[in-house]
Amino acid sequence: MKNSQLQDKMVNSNRVLYTPSAFAKNNLMYLQEIGHLQALSTHTSKRSRLSSFLFFYVQSGSGTLTYESNTYALSAGDCVFLDCRKTYSHQTSEDLWHLQWAHFDGPNLKEIHAKFIGENDSPVFRPLYVNVYENILNELQELTALENNVRDMFISEKLSGLLAQIMNDCQNRDSYKIIPQKSLVLVEIKKYLDEHFYDKITLEELSKLFYIDKYYLTRRFKQHYGTTVNTYLQQQKITHAKHLLRFSDLSVEQIANECGIDDPNYFARLFKKIEGITPGEFRRSWKGSK
Repeated sequence: MKNSQLQDKMVNSNRVLYTPSAFAKNNLMYLQEIGHLQALSTHTSKRSRLSSFLFFYVQSGSGTLTYESNTYALSAGDCVFLDCRKTYSHQTSEDLWHLQWAHFDGPNLKEIHAKFIGENDSPVFRPLYVNVYENILNELQELTALENNVRDMFISEKLSGLLAQIMNDCQNRDSYKIIPQKSLVLVEIKKYLDEHFYDKITLEELSKLFYIDKYYLTRRFKQHYGTTVNTYLQQQKITHAKHLLRFSDLSVEQIANECGIDDPNYFARLFKKIEGITPGEFRRSWKGSK
């Protein structure tokens, strides 16, 4: 770890360059660099092909971000989450900005970032409470000074919290646009699915039952709960099946029927797709071979 105070004609920055352990780099999300930057003059910073992901937010001032050939205007309160393997640049305006940031990497971050972009349609988002991110980044920076042999695990845990906060804010970014009654309908629909997962339920039936357009339902359910109606139903069926496999002596065919699936072969394929093992293997792993 190296804490650096740097000042030139363009920026005044306070950053920590962090070197994680080999264990952390192989198994955890790990920090690479974290800090603050106050622009002293207008300038552009450009990067590409970095093995890193970058989160930063604009504490004050304004500027622009260029990422994947798109340019975004940034102002105080805006947050950015980038895959630095791709070319990006950011430029402060004459209203010189103050940024706080963290570079990090780790397993599955490429997929997590792709999910973020898929749900947000942009690397930029504006949370309701930006101070949450200031607190997380400050705590991350404090952790770099911790003299503890599990420091990297604490850092990984905090980075996980950062990503969870990002995904949560993106999911709820336009919740104020939802008509309250329709928000309530989504809750009622989920409750209905929880209680009737063993029935044959279609979007058309849900649309008629709750007086809601099926395309709106499909879009809003995915945004609100992070999964499709069909996938949610499948998960509820498999959760019920796991309970029966562990705590009953019903056959696999009977359990499939209890879950509303007529074809036991389809049930077995679905179970393995979701759990990675067959129903019989799941039962034996918990009860032991008989």
